[in-house]
Amino acid sequence: MTHQANFPQVNGHVPFEVSRTLLEKYNQAVPRYTSYPPANLFGPFHSSSYRQALEASNGQKPDNISIYIHIPFCHKICFYCGCNSTRMGQTEQVNAYVDAICRELEMVRQHLAPHRKVSQIHYGGGTPNAIAHTHLNRINRLIFDLFPMAEQPEIAIECHPGYLNEEYIKALVDARFNRVSLGIQDFNLQVLKTVNRDPSRLPVDEVMRLFRKYNADVKINLDFIYGLPGQSPESFAQTVSQAIAHAPDRIVTFSYAHVPWIKKYQEALDRAGLPAPDIKLKMFETGFRLMAEGGYREVGMDHFARPDDEMVKALDSGTLHRNFQGYCTRQTTGQVYAFGVSGISQLHRHYVQNTKDITLYIDTISRGEFAVEKGVALSDSEVVVREVINSLMCNRFVLWDELETVLGVDAAEIRRIVHFRDEDFVGLVDDGLVEVSDQGVRVTSVGRFFIRNVAVMFDPAFKGGNLTYSKSV
Repeated sequence: MTHQANFPQVNGHVPFEVSRTLLEKYNQAVPRYTSYPPANLFGPFHSSSYRQALEASNGQKPDNISIYIHIPFCHKICFYCGCNSTRMGQTEQVNAYVDAICRELEMVRQHLAPHRKVSQIHYGGGTPNAIAHTHLNRINRLIFDLFPMAEQPEIAIECHPGYLNEEYIKALVDARFNRVSLGIQDFNLQVLKTVNRDPSRLPVDEVMRLFRKYNADVKINLDFIYGLPGQSPESFAQTVSQAIAHAPDRIVTFSYAHVPWIKKYQEALDRAGLPAPDIKLKMFETGFRLMAEGGYREVGMDHFARPDDEMVKALDSGTLHRNFQGYCTRQTTGQVYAFGVSGISQLHRHYVQNTKDITLYIDTISRGEFAVEKGVALSDSEVVVREVINSLMCNRFVLWDELETVLGVDAAEIRRIVHFRDEDFVGLVDDGLVEVSDQGVRVTSVGRFFIRNVAVMFDPAFKGGNLTYSKSV
């Protein structure tokens, strides 16, 4: 089955069609691989072990620091949400939570080498802009005081446009945020009503104008979800066309992950009626075509960016990367240090997750202890598997010689660790999802939509039929 010849370029605009047969065959419950091992395989982890992991991370790569701040509060819960979110608490709880984040920042700083620079800050949630902007400014100012900053760090925040006005927008710019992701989700008001999502408070073009009024260089993402009740290929095409007309720097189209056994409120979407998998796939294909025609390049599984975007350049050079915050470049990423409830620190040799309980988090941090709950120390083999899967998910290929250089591990040993055998890929090759050569494996244009199904082929720990995972389509 092995084919000689170099792999062709993978960064073209060619749209693709997927047969219903393939859709039914590969629409399986598989990990999303935002980490390896996946977070549902983490075990108990303790504060003392986290201190040791922090100190060990100083001698590991990358040297840069990525900071993730989790703000769990929302004014109301959207029915599609799969994040750790909670209804807005009393003012005293929010104040105590921000105090705890600031204290946790100071605690972590004590264990990191003073020369290490922050290249990326990301606020997620929940809804980070559900709380007063003075809180966000306070956290940022503390980070700037505690850590040296890399040149042109990315300081990003996810925002609900339903809770933005000019005062808040100016305050975010004053707090030095330079990338904003606006969670539009859909321009169709009936779809938003069905999923319990408020529409943008101001017209979206006005929100974008105001951000650029106060900082002409701010980067703006528009985020959408497909696969929600009430959506159709035609309605989603209207949403994508409207998004393109706003000319954001990036457009993100997330595939709705339906996991009602984990998030009980998602059952409301079952009752409303979810689109069939083939209709959901058609939405993706329609959006892909429109964005390609509109001059946007596909990056990773769900991002579309302008051709001059740094992520497109990273894709073209094979240096695209990703972490729990999403896709990024090798230049901006670092080992991830997470703060707040449920935050997952993503170090070279460890993943460590904080408790999801707000009260327990505040109480534990106030005692000067890390509020960690779960985690895992990666073995040498797991580091190899992570790099292989990350290469596939980011750049859509696995090249053995390139991985040998990156990992310092013999290519034959890498193939042994991931249990690679040509014969295991016969089905994927016959279905047109991958191409295999002596050099490695490349995902085809059709295979991009089933890239999670390809990734499990390199995961020696994967056991099929695990319903804790969302389906791939």
